[in-house]
Amino acid sequence: MTVEVVLRAAAAFGECPTWDAADGSLLWVDLNRCEAHRLRPADGSDTALRFDQPVAAAKPRAGRAGGLVLTLRDGVAVTGPDGAVHMVTDWSAEGVRGNDTGVDRRGRLWVGTVAGDAAPGWLGRLSGDGATHRVVTDTRLSNGIAWSPDDRRMYFVDTPTRRVDVLDYDLASGTAVNRRPFVDLADAEGVPDGLCVDADGGVWVALFRGGAVRRYTPEGRLDREIRFPVSLTTACGFGGPDLTELYVTSARRAPEHDEPLAGSVFVVTGVGQGVAAPAFAG
Repeated sequence: MTVEVVLRAAAAFGECPTWDAADGSLLWVDLNRCEAHRLRPADGSDTALRFDQPVAAAKPRAGRAGGLVLTLRDGVAVTGPDGAVHMVTDWSAEGVRGNDTGVDRRGRLWVGTVAGDAAPGWLGRLSGDGATHRVVTDTRLSNGIAWSPDDRRMYFVDTPTRRVDVLDYDLASGTAVNRRPFVDLADAEGVPDGLCVDADGGVWVALFRGGAVRRYTPEGRLDREIRFPVSLTTACGFGGPDLTELYVTSARRAPEHDEPLAGSVFVVTGVGQGVAAPAFAG
């Protein structure tokens, strides 16, 4: 098991590594620089789309070759192959900021927000008409949204709680209930940020300011920890043709800007196999 640099990016705030199986590339974002990136590990090329506001997540759209769904600061937007941006929903007047995003097996989009000065954050499901059905309320910094391989569990991180929580999930209706702690990370170095789930049901969570990614068994037991040469590990996701490559993003900001590899995208092989990331159906 070796940690390798797949892209020396110096990203201000790299996030949300998502494998686009239809294209054979890795989507990731640089939130603070308002960029959505497409990395092709086969040849090392990395291209970016730039927007007029921060981009917290980018996911592929089903049936739209090259199209994306984007979680922006002010709402959710979609693009087509030509890159034209169309806003689906706008919450700018509410005072919250868009953050991490997940897509369930039916192609439904789930999005979390960061609380504003006078507005609590929330985690919600986006419907086809752009309405957001809020499921978890009074959050502060939504992160890490993923599902178990059997779609019966939904995992979620509200970073200031220093926990990974789990909810019972009904795939047919898209409902999540009975939120409860899955893993308590109060004693860990760093705080939980993005996460993903492997084919065996293991939950992988990046520790921001902890310089590590941890795997927990479906029972919530710590199974392993992988250390990285940077402090600000932000998110993780499986990719590659057979989903056996674990990609990890990172951030670069003071005082961590002195770390030579801060902001890079890393890859680790030989740690398991992921679950295919569904494309957004909208």
